Amino acid sequence: MKLTSTKALVILDSFKEYIENKSWIAHCICVGNAAEEIAKALKDKGYNIDVDKAKALGYVHDIGKYSSAPEIHEIKGYEFLKAKGFDDDYCNICLTHSFLNNDINCTAGGILDPNKNTFLANFIKNHEYTIEEKIINLCDLMCKNIIYTIDKRLIDLILRKGAYSNTQYHVTQTYKLKEYFDNLLGFDLYNLFDEIKDNL
Repeated sequence: MKLTSTKALVILDSFKEYIENKSWIAHCICVGNAAEEIAKALKDKGYNIDVDKAKALGYVHDIGKYSSAPEIHEIKGYEFLKAKGFDDDYCNICLTHSFLNNDINCTAGGILDPNKNTFLANFIKNHEYTIEEKIINLCDLMCKNIIYTIDKRLIDLILRKGAYSNTQYHVTQTYKLKEYFDNLLGFDLYNLFDEIKDNL
C-alpha cells in the first residue's frame, strides 16, 4: 500500500493524544517539510524523484519513537508500518534514516552491536538507498523542530548523545552527503531555506 504525505501526517497526529513526549513528532514534521523542498528543487533540475514520497518518508522516519524503547526505534517503526500494510518502499525509511553510507557504524550516538540485531545490520549493509532515503538521511541531520545548518544540528546531537569513537567519521560523512546534494542542485541547498538564516 502506498503511503502519501497526507496519510503520514494523519498517523503522526494520531499519536498526539497519548504520547507524553511529542518532540519527535515536531522533528518528523520538520524533516518531511525540509525533504519536500529539497526534492522539489531536484525535480526542477530534472532528477527522477517522487516529491510527495520524500515528504511522507520524512514524516514517518522516526515513527518508532512512539514505543517505550526509543533505542530500537528503527525496528519498532519498521514493524509498525509493515503491520499497517504499507509497501517496503515506505517501511524501509525507519531502518535507513539513522545510518549513512550503508554502514551501521556511521550513525550518531555511538556504534551499535551488529550481533544484537543482525537483521538491521544486514539490511543496512545490503540495501541500495534511494535518493528519497538519502534526502531523509540529510534532513534528519539538519532538523530538530526547526531546520538548522548541519553544523548546529551536529553540535546539538553531540551535546545530547555524547562523542564516541565513530563521531568524527559520522560528522565527516554528513558533510559529504550535503556536498553530494549541493552538487546535484548546482548550488548550496541552504539557499532553499530562508529560516536557516534566523537560526544561525
